[in-house]
Amino acid sequence: MNQQNDITQKEPITAIATPVGEGGIAVIRVSGKNAIATVNEAFKGNDLTAQDSHTVHFGKILDGEGEVVDEVLATLFHAPKSYTGEETVEISCHGGVLVTQAVLEAMLDLGIRSAEPGEFTQRAFLNGKMELSQAEAVADLIHAKSKKALDSAHQQLEGRLGEHIKQFRQQIIDATAMVELELDFAEEDVEFANKEELKELLVELDEEIDNLLATYETGRLVKHGVKTVFIGLPNAGKSTLLNTLVGKDRAIVTEIAGTTRDTIDVDWSYDGLRFILTDTAGLRETEDIVEAEGVKRSQKAFDEADLAVYLKDLSRELTSEEREDIARFQKAAGETPFVLIGTKNDIALEVEDERMDYDLKISALEGEKIEELKKLMKQRALENKEYDSSSLLVTSSRHRDALQKAQENVRSAIQALEQGMTGDFLAIDLRAALKDLGTITGEITTEDILDSIFSRFCIGK
Repeated sequence: MNQQNDITQKEPITAIATPVGEGGIAVIRVSGKNAIATVNEAFKGNDLTAQDSHTVHFGKILDGEGEVVDEVLATLFHAPKSYTGEETVEISCHGGVLVTQAVLEAMLDLGIRSAEPGEFTQRAFLNGKMELSQAEAVADLIHAKSKKALDSAHQQLEGRLGEHIKQFRQQIIDATAMVELELDFAEEDVEFANKEELKELLVELDEEIDNLLATYETGRLVKHGVKTVFIGLPNAGKSTLLNTLVGKDRAIVTEIAGTTRDTIDVDWSYDGLRFILTDTAGLRETEDIVEAEGVKRSQKAFDEADLAVYLKDLSRELTSEEREDIARFQKAAGETPFVLIGTKNDIALEVEDERMDYDLKISALEGEKIEELKKLMKQRALENKEYDSSSLLVTSSRHRDALQKAQENVRSAIQALEQGMTGDFLAIDLRAALKDLGTITGEITTEDILDSIFSRFCIGK
């Protein structure tokens, strides 16, 4: 726990901390040096400067003319026992756009500065209230759009990733100490480092970093969602299936081929995992300029997909051209999971052998095998990706890049050991790995890193 004199209290800042709109209550947050005394100038009620931390006080906020703006509750947090580590006041007023703005303006009239996006959390990090990876988890928590993304953000907020990074850093510090101790006594020709023990330590570290990196693809899908594209010929049932999955009419469905002219993206969650479903224009040669552009965008959506679902209309005969089309997309999918679904099974042609290996035959209109399809989509999306609710996942590309750089430096150190290079070369690689890992938790930061991270926060957080 930080002590009072360890906290750097900057100029007070303020922002609306709840979504702007009509509601029961809204919260305006104020944090910084002399925040309580400053808010007290506009507060009619108990003297806030004489009150204990973590207490709530009823009163009124007055504007610069002494007029009542609103009746409020002021919650006090003395430094360092607050979210930011600074003196903080949270003013709960009646919800509503005008009244909330009026309370905020009353704070601004006191000379309190408007907060930048993420500035409260940035101050919490700078004051040692949380690691940088935990600060990033706050934004992930706010922006989470699925249960699994929420679980992953909670784990990071609890510091699980930070614990792993600290362990990695300690292993490198131990290895560096072994090498640098030997360098200190180089003139005496004394060896303190056991080369085999040192190599074993670094190889183990390499494997541990590798295991953590292996979770990134799963983490990316959990955090950002599975980009799922429905492709196939016109009237294959793509729009009908999308509407069935999301439970509402989001895509226009007609019997006229080429109705869908552009890609349509819809969020859908299943069993805690978010999918971004993309309905595409039917893939066919067309002279219609608008439809042709839709086909082009469909191809782009396929190229960027995490899961490709090809729909074949079972009520129509399978032509050699369509067979070739399916084979082409299946090959083009490469490592992207590819699912072949037969649609309109309720009116399917009675064909004994279509020589197609369907993953599933469904009828979206009748709801036939839809539950099975949902399970199949989740299974294929996470194919070859180990995941359960307790898994620690790397979800940030910034963290992945830092881990990859650290691993490269660890491997360079291992190679240097194997080649019998001197300790000073080893130390350079190990210090670089230490720096790379430090950028994840915030032991090592730059202004550019902080600006990049906190710019995606909402104002008020």
